[in-house]
Amino acid sequence: MYVVSVTIYGKPEFREALLEATLDNARNTRRYEPGNIRYDVSQAEDDPNRLHLFEVYKSKDDFAKHQQTPHYLRWKEKVADWQTQPRVGVRHKAIFFGDDTV
Repeated sequence: MYVVSVTIYGKPEFREALLEATLDNARNTRRYEPGNIRYDVSQAEDDPNRLHLFEVYKSKDDFAKHQQTPHYLRWKEKVADWQTQPRVGVRHKAIFFGDDTV
């Protein structure tokens, strides 16, 4: 499995629009991408403008396919100016994922 953890630093005036666009991307990823296992969207308790995405894919290739989908490309273009700084993504290889099958 391939895990991607992304932090997004949104501008306060775009908080709702950023969240809406991010949820649209997450929902479409879950609905249309068989290589996606999980897609969580969280909002920081101490800063409602900071979002965290936790994405799990069957493989690194499935993540690369995700980055070519219409919903991802729409999201990426839409939110580009709604952030105070570039998003920070960290990619991981899953070692243990809630059971002992990894």
